[in-house]
Amino acid sequence: MTGSGTVERIFTAPEAEAEMEERTDVEAVAGRGLRGDRYFAGNETRTFVEWESDEERHDGYDLTLIEREAVTAIEREAGIELEPGEHRRNVETRDVALNHLVGQRFRVGDVVCRGDRLCEPCSHLQRLTQDGVLQALVHRGGLRADVLEDGTIRPGDVVELLE
Repeated sequence: MTGSGTVERIFTAPEAEAEMEERTDVEAVAGRGLRGDRYFAGNETRTFVEWESDEERHDGYDLTLIEREAVTAIEREAGIELEPGEHRRNVETRDVALNHLVGQRFRVGDVVCRGDRLCEPCSHLQRLTQDGVLQALVHRGGLRADVLEDGTIRPGDVVELLE
């Protein structure tokens, strides 16, 4: 990734199948995720996601990102128009090659993250949206990341690779 991109929009959902809600900012907590999101896990409450064991929390569930350009491309190429947040990702970015951030440390505003793996589309996403979205988003469904350092994410924040 050369240069930097920006955060366009932010979304969270309080439960697994709840509608995504657009946010003007969100607190990111290291090792826990976005406060108010379905994947936020803490000692005082259980997460909405079923982990394989009670003690184990999997990597890549703190934060999900998707390129605005990918959302625009599937509309142009496949005629699939997703409403805001319907992609089920937390952060929409612009001018960021998210696939290149797998295994990399990067900053979103003042939040330090590590790209864990691609966020490939799943049949659940297709069930919630429309036929063809799974195929249309293959290899451009976004990025799963871990929050390494707390902070707040806002639209307009810079997204940049850390060295």
